Amino acid sequence: MNRYRTTVSGLALAGALLAGAPGQARAESGGELWGAATIEPGREGVVEVAGYTGPGLGAGSALTLTAPAPAVVTGTPLDARGYRGAVGSGGHSGTYTFGGPSAGVPWRGRGFPFVLAVPAEAVPGTRLTGCALVLTDAEGVPRDRGSCAVTVGLPAPTLLRPRPGGTLSARPETSGTAYPGAQVTVRDALENEVCSTTATADGDWSCVPGLPLAAGPGLLQAVATLNGAGAVSEQIAVTVEGRAEKKNKKPNEKPNKKADTHKEPNRLIG
Repeated sequence: MNRYRTTVSGLALAGALLAGAPGQARAESGGELWGAATIEPGREGVVEVAGYTGPGLGAGSALTLTAPAPAVVTGTPLDARGYRGAVGSGGHSGTYTFGGPSAGVPWRGRGFPFVLAVPAEAVPGTRLTGCALVLTDAEGVPRDRGSCAVTVGLPAPTLLRPRPGGTLSARPETSGTAYPGAQVTVRDALENEVCSTTATADGDWSCVPGLPLAAGPGLLQAVATLNGAGAVSEQIAVTVEGRAEKKNKKPNEKPNKKADTHKEPNRLIG
């Protein structure tokens, strides 16, 4: 059984960024609507749509997001007066309908969140295609169109060994979990590579430093990459056995002499 996949099979809500393009919307060819999200396999994320700058549309106007396969829409969580959300059959789309009234100009100056779920089989780094947006008036005539970018993210690796706060040998074994097939690199506080390896099909990884670690306190972190996507683990604080090197005094360095502060009193010139 793939133990790592088990940890990401449940759906958990993740945030997403949006960007609205400036400009004036035009009927049927505005292209101002926009939304984006990076969602890990087996999880949910929010694509928040915004960017409409055209004239106000009355009751019955609607904003529809068509989901990019294999993702599906699972929710329309906006709680705002005048708007009603609904998920289409099979999750292939989601729609907000304006019923009026509302504060301000309908559809302008507001983000409209759509919750999308990405299946666990989706490959990190993949850009899902087919995410489309359309805003129609009460007669069903498109008044603005747009697109949304949904990218499959890479789950963060874990660094399970060594334990945080522990005292290590100069070449400790490091291990944890990561997405199967991901390249995993362990780095120190200065971003120097400690060791690297590839996660197994079960999502396990381990590696041993090729060179001894510097003695004393330090930090370790696992960095995973796959198909251009990247993710990092939490940093852990460790202490490496041995005495940390001290800075040597410069050769022929002499101690500083105290400055002579004694001054003779001013004398009157006769």
